[in-house]
Amino acid sequence: MNTTSGSRNPYLLPFALVCSLFFLWGIANSLNGSLIRHFQFALDLKRWQAGIVDSAFYFGYFVMAIPAGIFMRKWGYKRGILAGLLLYACGALLFYPAAGIRVYAFFLFALFTIASGLAFLETAANLYVTVLGDKKDAEWRINFAQSFNGISIILGPIIGSLFIFSKKEYTTAILETMTPEQIEAARVQEALSVQGPYLAVAVIVAAVAILFAFTKMPEVGREEELAEGRVSIPGLLGKYRHLSLGVLAQFANVGAQATLWGYFVDFKIDFAKDEHVGFVNTLYRVTEGMTPDQIAGFHASFALVLFMVGRFLGTYLMSRIEPRVVLSWYCIASVALVALAFATGGLTGIVCIMLTYFCQSIMFPTIFALATKGLPPAESKLASSLVIMAIVGGAVMPPIAGLLSQAGGMKMALLVPFACFSYVVFYVMRGYRQSAA
Repeated sequence: MNTTSGSRNPYLLPFALVCSLFFLWGIANSLNGSLIRHFQFALDLKRWQAGIVDSAFYFGYFVMAIPAGIFMRKWGYKRGILAGLLLYACGALLFYPAAGIRVYAFFLFALFTIASGLAFLETAANLYVTVLGDKKDAEWRINFAQSFNGISIILGPIIGSLFIFSKKEYTTAILETMTPEQIEAARVQEALSVQGPYLAVAVIVAAVAILFAFTKMPEVGREEELAEGRVSIPGLLGKYRHLSLGVLAQFANVGAQATLWGYFVDFKIDFAKDEHVGFVNTLYRVTEGMTPDQIAGFHASFALVLFMVGRFLGTYLMSRIEPRVVLSWYCIASVALVALAFATGGLTGIVCIMLTYFCQSIMFPTIFALATKGLPPAESKLASSLVIMAIVGGAVMPPIAGLLSQAGGMKMALLVPFACFSYVVFYVMRGYRQSAA
């Protein structure tokens, strides 16, 4: 990252701190899949109702992304990051009382609060790393920073399997042997299991906020931004075709990702409940006493390992090949893998879905960089918030997939990511071009 000609790089420490944010929001995102599965029993929800976990989470991005962009345009990157960390920590703390009273709406509010904080963090961090240095290396920097997100998301399914999922399997047959009082007690116990993990997350986020508060963060392009005056959203979308199409591409990308990640355990149980990938069992030391949900969680964790590997490999390839070309390879492979999973099902289908994680790895950061490329500082923060707002695709698509699964099994749910990835292919092949709308 060549940012100065001197021996000391003034952007190095800020860049390192911002990379830590990518790590933090990866944990929150990857825990949602565990919650969707867990709440189906703990709160007595249907699959599509549990999918509203993702809806509440990603709706937070939709609501707060524009305010985050406006806030940072007025107050700068650092205060925007601190506001995001504060909201994140508060949302994680709300899980404690929510579990105590076991009200689904309270959990959804807590998730919304976390996502509101993440909207600030992602609006700031994704753009910040692209401007902290040479413009030609922007795609590389954002993919490198997002690699830390790839590391942290592995932890979500592991935390879910070890600390959230029950050590007992409550099948329909087992529930029929239990009294209503026993079932209610089991549900209460399951709900309380989320308190510890989210309390730990809140403490870590608060510690990072303190670290940011005492660190000087350069406000790159601040003077030019203030000199340009007001920027309108309709004007911005009308002015830049690659931005408006990029917002739709990010909507589709996150919708596909949220569907596959949020329902992975359900895919595993539906496609191959009693069949497992051998090396995953060995790697995670799976024992006979573990429930199918726990084993599926370990498979999800390994899929996220593939996600991390895909991101590091993609970042490496982008240092030698045009980033858009690398992204096009990954996107085309995603469409093919989802189609194969739909056609085959079974353990082969699960392996295809796991490999799709590898291909998804560079989509978000590279789409972000392509959509905001070439924009002046005065327009870049608002443009960044629009691309982050498109994360609401993760709120819209999983419930649709859940309803499709009710009609024809989990295979039908794969139609959602297939359609989404197909649009992303269009964007990276044609829609990315910078021209007037």
